[in-house]
Amino acid sequence: MQDALSARVPGARIDVRTVETGPPTLIPISIRVLGENATTLHLEAERLKSILKSSPLAINIRDDWGNDAIRAHLEVDQDRASLAGLSNQDIAISSYSGVSGLPVGVMREGRKNIPIVQLMNYGQRDTATALNHLYVYSSQAPQNVTLGQIARLTYTPEAVEIHRVNQYRAITVSSLAKPGHLASEVTDPLTPQLRDFESHLPPGYRMEIVGELKEQLKGQRQSLNVVIASVIAIYLALVFQFKNAIKPFIVFGGIPFGAVGALSGVWLMHMPLGFMVILGITSLIGVIVSHVIVLFDFIEERHEEGEQFRDALIDAGILRIRPVLITVGATVLALFPLALHGGPLWEALCYAQIGGLTLATMVTLIIVPVFYSIFVFDLKIVRWEDRPKQIPTGSRLFSAV
Repeated sequence: MQDALSARVPGARIDVRTVETGPPTLIPISIRVLGENATTLHLEAERLKSILKSSPLAINIRDDWGNDAIRAHLEVDQDRASLAGLSNQDIAISSYSGVSGLPVGVMREGRKNIPIVQLMNYGQRDTATALNHLYVYSSQAPQNVTLGQIARLTYTPEAVEIHRVNQYRAITVSSLAKPGHLASEVTDPLTPQLRDFESHLPPGYRMEIVGELKEQLKGQRQSLNVVIASVIAIYLALVFQFKNAIKPFIVFGGIPFGAVGALSGVWLMHMPLGFMVILGITSLIGVIVSHVIVLFDFIEERHEEGEQFRDALIDAGILRIRPVLITVGATVLALFPLALHGGPLWEALCYAQIGGLTLATMVTLIIVPVFYSIFVFDLKIVRWEDRPKQIPTGSRLFSAV
């Protein structure tokens, strides 16, 4: 559709894009140059355009100032105007009335007031040079002269619109990625050229990367704050539960594997690393921690019963594997329909959770007992005190009898 519209509608800027599922960005690839001089900004924008044009994946390259428009300026010869008895106000009123029209009265027709406007007729306003034949009337002298006798029209190119950001003049060069490609596939190979462009900007000018990349970095920073707050809250809850400040770090040992699994799932399914993927990784933390707590709770129970450390670890891995696998299996199977038919909003999140849960579960059942034994035997940070093994009540009665 993009190729067809660009070919059949010449002279128009037509952008064909898919529905955005994250923070709205008008143009995905946008680079802004800030400064004061409009001519210098135009030159730097052309350099940026040439850099983007070197990428085969960039299309619809443009800037937000547009092409220069031809402006007509009236240069008054003050000496001739003074000899003719004309002031600048007389010239301004006459030229304005000839081009735009000057109200001179009102005609009443029934309940309507129809303004009477004085201006040149349509035949005389076909070209700008017709202003040379416009008569200028003096308010101080009876004579009148044509505008071409006392003034000269000059034509210069000027910017149609000038944008400002934080009180600085700013021109934004933007582009779209070809269908089927991401904005990062365009900007990543061009990063060395963009850094070189930024280093050679004149004094007082600077470059900013905006658009999709800026929103992505902003979302990642916000998500990082959420992750840090969640980890701290989970740590404090585990400290109160285990009554130990070291054991929560063993619980957190499975979180990196969940993140690796989530990124692997996203990479295998060719999903972009966006906000939904980060949200999926954040939600994985609680699920992984809950599975580890299942193992820890069983180990602590066996500790209270006086079982040996090695036996407690082995029993935890064997007896708790079924509830953990059932929970993970049900979650992963339920995520597949949502990933396949839930639309682009949920695809990345579902695949991140599927990959993270699958890898983290397999690794947690093996790695966490190993970490626990390292903390107990090698590092000796966690103490395991052997306690007398408790005998069930039924066995005590049988032995007593």
